[in-house]
Amino acid sequence: MLRTMVELLRSNDLVFLGWAEAVLAEAGIEVLRLDEHASAIDGSIGAIPRRLMVPHGDEGRARAVIARAQAALSGDGA
Repeated sequence: MLRTMVELLRSNDLVFLGWAEAVLAEAGIEVLRLDEHASAIDGSIGAIPRRLMVPHGDEGRARAVIARAQAALSGDGA
């Protein structure tokens, strides 16, 4: 069955995207990274942001997971 995916994040920061993908995977949320190969076309200068997509039904939970993880990193929560 084809699942509808929605954009969760868009960034040129590969470290942030990798972190977010790992946090979501730990929470059991499927992630699809788009626009990876577009960077090769633009000469790898980072002009085209990459997107992290999640299933439509997991969007709210994914946003909450990322927000909690960011708060924990900044010392605003655990």
